[in-house]
Amino acid sequence: MATKGARAGERALDFDPAAHPDAGLCFIGRITSPWRRGECPKNLREARARGGAFGAVVAEPYRPGLAGLAAGDPVVVLYWMADAARDLIVQAPSHRPVPQGVFALRSPARPNPVALAVVRLLAVDPVTGILRFDAMDAFDGTPLLDIKPWLASVDVPPGSEGLVDGA
Repeated sequence: MATKGARAGERALDFDPAAHPDAGLCFIGRITSPWRRGECPKNLREARARGGAFGAVVAEPYRPGLAGLAAGDPVVVLYWMADAARDLIVQAPSHRPVPQGVFALRSPARPNPVALAVVRLLAVDPVTGILRFDAMDAFDGTPLLDIKPWLASVDVPPGSEGLVDGA
């Protein structure tokens, strides 16, 4: 398997990771956003700057899991980038001077195309399963994998408290 349009310095795996599943996943809902192919922001900072209506619709069987979430809570949203290349293991992004391993990047192209977004909940309706977020950098309809509370006491690595843009 070879990724189309590879850049200089990029390297693909010689197998398709999707052909070797180790776990089963279920989608618990879908992301809602104004983004379509060719117009999606590259990150949450850009999504926040551009603005729009962002959220998710949680499928009915999973709605009881929303109990305890409230508007204003920061949450980690995990979602599945279904159309991303899965065999590209070294990439040459335009914003880096040299090729990088996929695990040093936030690129959607990776063996398991799981993305994460740390967002603020603006609204939660556990009856309809409708959530509103302050931003999202995923296509409308992107499969939702999970939602977890973001906890400063747990999620900020020791010594990182003063970082603004991350390490």
